[in-house]
Amino acid sequence: MCGAELKPLPEGVQSVMAVLAELGHPHEPVMLDDAARTAQQAADALGVALGQIAKSIVFKRKPDEAAVLVVTSGDRRVDEKKVQALVCAEGQKLGRADAEFVKAKTGFSIGGVSPVAHAEAPVTLIDEELFRFEVVWAAAGHPHGVFRLSPQDLGALTGAPVADVTLR
Repeated sequence: MCGAELKPLPEGVQSVMAVLAELGHPHEPVMLDDAARTAQQAADALGVALGQIAKSIVFKRKPDEAAVLVVTSGDRRVDEKKVQALVCAEGQKLGRADAEFVKAKTGFSIGGVSPVAHAEAPVTLIDEELFRFEVVWAAAGHPHGVFRLSPQDLGALTGAPVADVTLR
């Protein structure tokens, strides 16, 4: 046999790849040499601006235990109060999601949460700040996996509304 054997893609990346193909997205996930568990690591590995990383932040809506996914620009911080006002009914609160909750609800580990291909469909919001860029990069189901898209693609792939969700 010639050359090195290709390693199979991680299961999470395969799931994301399948959904992207099904939805006709033109860019397949790529695997980075090093893990990109943070937006800064991803930006450095890709040679792009920090804001071009579409980072996935998961919250837990109480008391119904729904996962709330906020896809935000890598150079911004999510304002929990803004998100809570958008996704919670009166009397409901938004809380932090731990690693176990994130894995159970999304199927992905923190650092690799994709905006698509979730185990359970989350309530999703897209940060309007992503629209400063023509091209952004999102996690593809694994800390080494990312895929290229436009902010408009993000809306089309997730069906999520665009909102003001960051601190000013």
